[in-house]
Amino acid sequence: MSKKFTKDHEWISLEGDIARIGITDYAQEQLGDVVFVELPEAGREVAQGNDAAVVESVKAASEVYAPVSGEIIEPNVKLEEEPALVNQDPAEGGWFFTMKVSNPDELNDLMDEAAYADYLKELG
Repeated sequence: MSKKFTKDHEWISLEGDIARIGITDYAQEQLGDVVFVELPEAGREVAQGNDAAVVESVKAASEVYAPVSGEIIEPNVKLEEEPALVNQDPAEGGWFFTMKVSNPDELNDLMDEAAYADYLKELG
């Protein structure tokens, strides 16, 4: 499946009922140099739109929200030692966590790549 996006600039890619979540290139550019991440613990249940992780940069701290509801399976522990991966490769190596999706219908609330690109244009 291709990626879906939230208005809060998270991305989600799905393989079966397992999703990988990260922040978009736009989000990491707005944050600047990422210096710290706080990742969710495996086994934690999160609801769509609720905070799941925290990313801190030289500019600000920001929440990373769950694009869909589910159970955290695996945090990307590489980010604890190398938070700069979020800046270097937000779409691949800089992912935050994987989760088991509990309500696939929530994916319908998200934007596809074209809609997200249009949304970014609206932001100016």
